[in-house]
Amino acid sequence: MANGSTSMHAFGEQPDRPSADGTSRGTQYTGRYVVVLDPNSQQRGLDALVSAAGIAPVRRVRGVAAAEASGLLENPDVSVVFEDLAVAVVEVRPEQRLALVTSAEAEDAILAAEPERWVRASQIIAPDRAPAKFFPAYRGDEDVLARQSRAEAAADQGPALDEQTTTWGLQAIRANASGLTGRGVRIAVLDTGVDTDHPDLAGRIEETASFVADETVEDGHGHGTHCIGTAAGPAQPQQGPRYGVATEARVLAGKVLNNEGDGTDGQILAGMEWAIAKGAKVISMSLGGRVELGELFPQTYEILAERALQLGTVIVAAAGNHSLRPGFVSPVDVPANCPSILAVGSLDKAMRIAFSSCGGLNGQGGEVNIAAPGVRVHSAAPGGGYATMSGTSMATPHVAGVLALLSEANPEASAADLVAALKAGAFPLPQPARDVGVGLLQAP
Repeated sequence: MANGSTSMHAFGEQPDRPSADGTSRGTQYTGRYVVVLDPNSQQRGLDALVSAAGIAPVRRVRGVAAAEASGLLENPDVSVVFEDLAVAVVEVRPEQRLALVTSAEAEDAILAAEPERWVRASQIIAPDRAPAKFFPAYRGDEDVLARQSRAEAAADQGPALDEQTTTWGLQAIRANASGLTGRGVRIAVLDTGVDTDHPDLAGRIEETASFVADETVEDGHGHGTHCIGTAAGPAQPQQGPRYGVATEARVLAGKVLNNEGDGTDGQILAGMEWAIAKGAKVISMSLGGRVELGELFPQTYEILAERALQLGTVIVAAAGNHSLRPGFVSPVDVPANCPSILAVGSLDKAMRIAFSSCGGLNGQGGEVNIAAPGVRVHSAAPGGGYATMSGTSMATPHVAGVLALLSEANPEASAADLVAALKAGAFPLPQPARDVGVGLLQAP
């Protein structure tokens, strides 16, 4: 097992099935374990867990059938295996947890085992401090920017942005200048669900599934509908400016966070299995859990993200909103801190990093890969209306939408090719790569 020492450390700290109260600054665990298996030896790995650790009886789920897994994940008498991803969410008695970790370290059919976390929507709920001015030029003013401090020059160049026809975010990434629409590309948004009756989105949603027990896919929070609107809202919404990047992409709406904005690793894994089986080219996850300075990325998510890339799916995740700039920068959240997941930082209208956006302090995958508009973003809201939200959550679906545009333009491109093209097309910014990665997201 690649991460034995990390698992042993976490083993000693996790409580038994705590509630996610939304107030803790640290990681919370569910009491279960996530176990990544060798795809060619799944049964041998499970047999080892049964014999050594006495895990609960196993139920197998594959592909689109993962949409039926919400009840299984809530059942303490069942362990669930998602066969296409070769990952299990296992129930184990507290006194057997050490045996599970020990057996996982000894059995080469088990690649990683970690306690299952609670994760949350990555939205800022405190008042933000966005400036009023707008950065008006991105590709055509290199000479000017070369002679001046780019950020200062940009902040002095133009008046506040006119958002009568297009949001400032779409203008900043040049989505409104692109002739691409994402037609034929599926974007999966794993979040709090969606308003399936929203007049802007109803005709765009190809499939829905709820991985939250006792909750339908309908969005009782608002976060998911907003993110879906940014990724794939229409070219001509019922009201207000255009806010969607990939205006003809097909949406797979997976509810992995409940109406309070909370979810578990198991729900996310079920959503990933379902989305990949449905042919998603991109999985957008505006969610995460806080990590500490020096903390390594989770082996479980990294291995699964690598498998997703091999299957043709790029995973994008929010970098997190735990910083308080200037003065305090928090490391990139899990799972965005995995090397094979694109971590997205948040920018305001003046192309300054948002005060709360997490930074690449931990390395080894904990970097911010790219930055996108995430402050005062206008998009769809439940009830058929609209809302303005801020956070790396709002930046992330901008990236998912641009990946859909790139996929439309290069239908034979691999997932790795799409990631390379995304990074190559970014506009350099003067801020440290720690905060903005390769720079400002740009549409092709």
